[in-house]
Amino acid sequence: MGLYARWMYRWETTLTTRDENRVVRPLEWGFDWLEDFIASSGLKNLLASASNDEAKMAALNSAVVERSEAFFSYDIPIDFALEERAPQLFPTNVRPETLKLDADLKQKAADGILEPARFLRFTSPIRTPYPENDRVNARWYPAPAERMAGKPKQAMIVMPQWNADAFSHNALCSLFNRFGISALRLSKPYHDIRRPAELERSDYAVSSNIGRTISACRQAVVDIRCCLDWLQAQGYEQFGILGTSLGSCYAFIASAHDPRLRVNAFNHASTSFGDVVWTGQSTRHIRQSFEDAGLTQERLYTAWSCISPASYMLRFAEHRKKVLVVHARYDLTFLEKYSLEVLRSFSELGVDFVSKVLPCGHYTTGETPYKFLDGWYLGSFVYSAFRDLAAQPAE
Repeated sequence: MGLYARWMYRWETTLTTRDENRVVRPLEWGFDWLEDFIASSGLKNLLASASNDEAKMAALNSAVVERSEAFFSYDIPIDFALEERAPQLFPTNVRPETLKLDADLKQKAADGILEPARFLRFTSPIRTPYPENDRVNARWYPAPAERMAGKPKQAMIVMPQWNADAFSHNALCSLFNRFGISALRLSKPYHDIRRPAELERSDYAVSSNIGRTISACRQAVVDIRCCLDWLQAQGYEQFGILGTSLGSCYAFIASAHDPRLRVNAFNHASTSFGDVVWTGQSTRHIRQSFEDAGLTQERLYTAWSCISPASYMLRFAEHRKKVLVVHARYDLTFLEKYSLEVLRSFSELGVDFVSKVLPCGHYTTGETPYKFLDGWYLGSFVYSAFRDLAAQPAE
């Protein structure tokens, strides 16, 4: 490796090891988290014939991929509502500077000097044992009317990274507003205000409970589609989605199942959920749980194939979409070889995509100067993609 690469890997490793509140939990297969789909799809007898829990999970994954339209189906919520409140940080680390920022924001809210924000709230069609998680939260950034004039009403759904606090990616939403594009910054399952009180981090979104992790992805995909329903009811006509890291996985699967998402920006992308968890620095504690239980990378690949973008590539390519894929050359969380697999698949399937490469890693994407380069790639793509979309004849 060259000097720059060694420096970047050291910096990336420092950022991925500074938080000490990661918890190693035992392996759980978590079939109870998917019981409704098992029952409604008539899979009980099929799964009962499996020789062990691992074989049962493999059979369930195959069934989900085969019947993914049903797995990600839902009833449109009837309780959409806009709520106004002071924004909170909801930190996922216990570093002193983060806790101080959280305390300062709470004090400003208590003093009445923090400007309130609007949030879309509704009940997720996918239910969990956690009522706070099932109340969906999306900060609403409507574009000024004068910037929307003379074109179709356009909106982006923004999905930040795993363990993002509630302020992550808000600047992108404000940027989109300057282009005349409204934005819903969606809180992923188990994140910020949706995080159960028992957690410091958003651990239940990705964990050694295999079924719960699948359920979290399913809920995220359904929540995205519900946000589209609400936007349509407000008169919006053209839609896009931006997902970062874990958010890009959720965004891809949602877009593969919903042709309304015409503009797609995947900020760090990979083909397999299991491969990322097994090889990534930031999920080493989850890998330890699987290794302690005797699993391998290949077997984990199978256990999470139903929430892997690779399983839905053909479905994604069936619909006309404009796509941006951003990956990082020195990524130790989403290894570059897996991002290159995404690009190869898109090329082979004829997807209309643009590839951009950052000269940094996964976590360093959020550091100066790389965050500005990333923001330029994302912002300029979204602007041009919606401009081109607006110029096309209505279908």
